[in-house]
Amino acid sequence: MVNKAIFKSYFGKLLAGTTTTNHEGAAAYALSPREALAQYAVTGTFSDTFYADAGEQLDAVMRLGAEVEPEFLAKLAVYAADKGHIKDMPVMLLAMLSGLESDAFARAFPRVVKSGKMLRGFVQVMRSGVTGRKSLGSRPKKMVQAWFDRVTTEQFLQAMVGNDPSLPDVIRMVHPKPRDAKRQALYAWAIGKPYDIAALPAEAKAFEAFKRDSSLPLPPVPFQMLTSLGLSKEQWSEIALKGSWQMVRQNLNTFARNGVFELDGMAERLAARIADPEAVRKARVFPYQLMVAWHMANRSVPAVVADALQDAMEVAISSVPTIGGNVVVCPDVSGSMSSPVTGYRKGATSAVRCIDIAALMAASFLRRNRHARIIPFEQDVVNVRLNGRDSVMTNAAKLAAVGGGGTNCSAPLRLLAKEKAAVDLVVFVSDNQSWMDAQGHGQATEMMVEWARIKRLNPAAKLVCLDIQPYVQTPARAEDVLNIGGFSDAVYGAIASFAAGKSGPGEWVRRIEATDL
Repeated sequence: MVNKAIFKSYFGKLLAGTTTTNHEGAAAYALSPREALAQYAVTGTFSDTFYADAGEQLDAVMRLGAEVEPEFLAKLAVYAADKGHIKDMPVMLLAMLSGLESDAFARAFPRVVKSGKMLRGFVQVMRSGVTGRKSLGSRPKKMVQAWFDRVTTEQFLQAMVGNDPSLPDVIRMVHPKPRDAKRQALYAWAIGKPYDIAALPAEAKAFEAFKRDSSLPLPPVPFQMLTSLGLSKEQWSEIALKGSWQMVRQNLNTFARNGVFELDGMAERLAARIADPEAVRKARVFPYQLMVAWHMANRSVPAVVADALQDAMEVAISSVPTIGGNVVVCPDVSGSMSSPVTGYRKGATSAVRCIDIAALMAASFLRRNRHARIIPFEQDVVNVRLNGRDSVMTNAAKLAAVGGGGTNCSAPLRLLAKEKAAVDLVVFVSDNQSWMDAQGHGQATEMMVEWARIKRLNPAAKLVCLDIQPYVQTPARAEDVLNIGGFSDAVYGAIASFAAGKSGPGEWVRRIEATDL
């Protein structure tokens, strides 16, 4: 007899057989080179993850980068920086691009390297030798020099924060040509050489004066340049009140440690600012960033400030689409999801786990789609009662507190098929390393078998597999399945377009290809 697992019908079509194995050795479908490189670009941080170490990620990115044309590599670098909000991967892609015979490098560089942090990251990658050379080379050097020429004094001072390499190190490497006497003095001041104090920009003058007399007004420089100067509580409070919305969000523990919240009314003033809807929208804050702040806020941060982060979250999730019909979201709560979302890195491991992100996305969908059904899963479905009227943080915490078993991505679909449920859209948020429902290699996955059962009753239904880790295998692949990666707001637009029938399974890659250089 024929193998029924292979020859099961999917609306008159054969279910596709698997083409690879995942990190658990279970049969899966391989992403195309473009999809795989995009997956690494928006989730990879070159840190060890639950299943793969940093070296494996680097080798895979180098190999895949050689399989795509320079134009796509450039667009992917821009997309990862602008939409994925990843720091290491875009500069790695730029470094790879710098060695290719294409003008795409020059067009992509200013779109990716907009800050001193990205500049230092690019120089660090180039000097590491991972792309084949340990010097910048003439083209990259010219682009770095052009960066110095176009940045403002404020941007230059912001770039002075950070090391390995520091901005002065980069100046010594590329020898940028000063455009005027003021910039010449600024370069000399930065690298510790004699400079014309009269020509020094006002911000740097004020900083030098403050170092001599801390009773003077605070200079308009990044606060990190002032931390060694023994600032008072009142001065730290001034920094907090003058800082950008994002800066305040990122430094709540620093303010607590330096006594800001001990001053009357400061906790309430900062809380009001954090929760201000207009300020949240203007800052373009993403739900993930707020979850990080909420997780990182220690007990010395007043409750009113922590609550303000929850209020800001309600504003931030406005980008989550409202989708008509029957929506089901399936967050993966298995054991592998307990690993840090950005991987393990000595001294810099994130407190936010993969399960927290899956829970956040599920809770956000529920908040915007009150009738959505949430089905957490591990080796089987997990029963968790959620209330769509509860805050995103509350529901996310409930989801993140369950699970821990093996991964079985077919479990939620089996439940829906058994119930003969009406389904329009199913969204999985997972690392996609399903193994407890493993089929033989070459056969259709159990997830696709169960999806076929659902499709017989819901022919227009669509399935989204949202992967939040740098893995390139999926348990589902078909014309009605969208595989997408990342955990920034960029995924929501692609999901909404796919759900509305405005795009197909290649929507994610098409959005990257549409990036303007």
